[in-house]
Amino acid sequence: MMSLRPRQLAASIGFAALLAGCAAQQGPAIHGLPPVAVTADGETAPVGTAKADAADDPAIWVDPADPGRALIIATDKKAGLHLYDLAGRDLAFLEGGRVNNVDVAGNIVVASDRNDGVNAHLAVFALDGAKPALTSLGRASAGPGEAYGLCLKRSAPGEPVTAALIIKDGTVRVGTLKLAEGAKPAFAVQWEHKIPTQSEGCVFDGDTLYVGEEDAGIWRLTPNASGVDAKLVAPVDNQRLVADVEGLATIDHKGQRYLIASSQGDSAYAVFRLPDMDYVGRFAISAGRYGATSETDGIEAVAGNFGAAYPGGLFLAQDGDNAPAAQNFKLVRWDRIAAALGLQ
Repeated sequence: MMSLRPRQLAASIGFAALLAGCAAQQGPAIHGLPPVAVTADGETAPVGTAKADAADDPAIWVDPADPGRALIIATDKKAGLHLYDLAGRDLAFLEGGRVNNVDVAGNIVVASDRNDGVNAHLAVFALDGAKPALTSLGRASAGPGEAYGLCLKRSAPGEPVTAALIIKDGTVRVGTLKLAEGAKPAFAVQWEHKIPTQSEGCVFDGDTLYVGEEDAGIWRLTPNASGVDAKLVAPVDNQRLVADVEGLATIDHKGQRYLIASSQGDSAYAVFRLPDMDYVGRFAISAGRYGATSETDGIEAVAGNFGAAYPGGLFLAQDGDNAPAAQNFKLVRWDRIAAALGLQ
């Protein structure tokens, strides 16, 4: 038997430990409960940043003067914001640098701004849906930490815009945007809560805020007179949710409200009935006329009749692998998803 010198032995042991560590770190692929399969009905043009994890989060603007017309606002988190129509055509692009998550309320578009990794900002834009075009209104300071997730509360026209900003360390800041013509936007914090670890996806359901803690699950945060009632309502269990938990969205279907979550770890989407977070099923977007989705970050959903292509609402999902092109977003008829899940 060949004997190893001490230095060779140490190197051999170190290399073996490194291999073992890598194997342990990667581990076997985890798959949750089998999802029902749907296929995409459309896709957007790729974002401008190629060969990078760049597409991140979409939002849907519905034309108040024509509820059958909608636009997609989506982030290239390396460069700025894209405007797409429902045919997926790239209608406009506005440079914004590292804007991560985006949402829209009325004609106000807000994105979490990561251009300053030390202090958080909200990038605020005005949407002209007729052109269509986005115009920057400026940046609102939002306290310390790296801005990450963001969502807006649906409110009546004329009411202040309420935003939830999720700092990368799990700090949640909810407040109102002050917008005055000719003045820089300002963000006034109403309440704050700390989730234990890195969080990003969020969505409002009335005054209740749902936040995705990536490695742990979905939190429900409800402000009250004594502070914030916080409860982990859908843990990562490797059945319904496989880490990371990423984008969150809500949709109304036949009088019932549902929450959808991106189960990024196994490229699926979990659906829960609100307000009790009753699990109703999972779906995945498989290859068809358009490619499958994988490793989805942001999602969005909206009810309504958007013509022959999307007569029963729309679901949007970021696609983490749109090779050979850059990343993009896939569009799915919501009524197909609802039928596949057996939603009544």
